[in-house]
Amino acid sequence: MRALAVTVVRDDPWSWQPHPEVWALLAGLALAYWWAVTRIGPRATRPGEAVVTRRQVGWFVAALFTLWVAADWPVHDLGEQYLYGVHMGQHLLLTLIVPPMALLATPTWLARMLVGDGRGYRVLRRLARPVAATIIFNGVVVFTHWPAVVNASVANGVLHYGVHVVVVATALLMWLPVAGPLPELRLSLPSQMGYLFLQSIIPTVPAGWLTFADGIVYRAYDVVPRVFGLSIAHDQQMAGMLMKIGGGFFLWTVITVLFFRFATSKELDDRSSGVPLDRRAPVRTPDGDILTWEQVERELQRAGPAPAEPER
Repeated sequence: MRALAVTVVRDDPWSWQPHPEVWALLAGLALAYWWAVTRIGPRATRPGEAVVTRRQVGWFVAALFTLWVAADWPVHDLGEQYLYGVHMGQHLLLTLIVPPMALLATPTWLARMLVGDGRGYRVLRRLARPVAATIIFNGVVVFTHWPAVVNASVANGVLHYGVHVVVVATALLMWLPVAGPLPELRLSLPSQMGYLFLQSIIPTVPAGWLTFADGIVYRAYDVVPRVFGLSIAHDQQMAGMLMKIGGGFFLWTVITVLFFRFATSKELDDRSSGVPLDRRAPVRTPDGDILTWEQVERELQRAGPAPAEPER
C-alpha cells in the first residue's frame, strides 16, 4: 500500500529566533584570534617579523561576518525548517566562502603552532594532497545531500550542528592547497586552477539529480506555510541550480583571478630577467618574510671572501 505524504504545519517563518550558541561561537572565535595575535604572536615570531597583517585581519572579520550570516536568523531558520534552497545557500557559504577567508586570515606562525610538527602535521599533509582532499570533500558533499541524512538532520539540532562541523572541516581541507597558510601545502598557480576546475565539475552530479528529480526528495521540507510561495518542487530545483550555477560561478571567478595573477607573475619574471640584481623586486621566503637583493649583498660582504685552500 502506498504511504501518504504528510505535510507539516509550522509557525510563522519570519518570527525572530535567538541563537545564543551562534553568538557564543562567534565571540569565542573573535577572542581566540585577538589573544593569539596580541599575546602569543609577539613571542612566537622573530624580531621584525609581522605578527599579523591588515589584510589578514580583514579576512578574519569578513569570515566571521559571513559565518554569522550563514548560522544565525533568518538564514539558519529558513534553511533548517522551510526551504532547502536556503539550506543550499547556507552550505555554499560554509564551504566556498568562509573556509578560504579563514585560511587567508591565519598567519603562518599560528598555523604551524596549531598543527605542530609531529604526527598531526604528517596526517594533514597527506590529507591535503589534491586527490585525497578532493575525494574527502566531495564525498562529504554527496553524503550530506542524501535524503536520509537531510531529513534526520532537520529533525535533530545536534546532528544538524555536527553535519555543519564536518562540512566546514572538510572544506578547510579542500581549500588548503589554494589558500592555506602553510606554503609547502599550496599548489602552484596553474595547478590551483586545475584543482578548482575539478571542484566545479564534480558537484554537478548531485545538483543535476536534485534539479530533475521526480516528486519530493526531502520530506522534511514538505511544510506549510510555503515561504515566498515556492512549491517544494520549485524549492528543490532552486537548490540544484544554486549548487550548480552559484557554486560553479564562484569557483570560476576564483580561477579567473588566479589566471590573472599567474599571467602577471610571468610578465614580471620576464621583465626582471634583464634587470640588475640590485634593482630586482624583493623575493618572499617560504615563511613569508621579504628578502631583498640588498640584504643578500650585505650578508655576502659581511661574510668576507672564502678562505684560501692550503697548498699541498
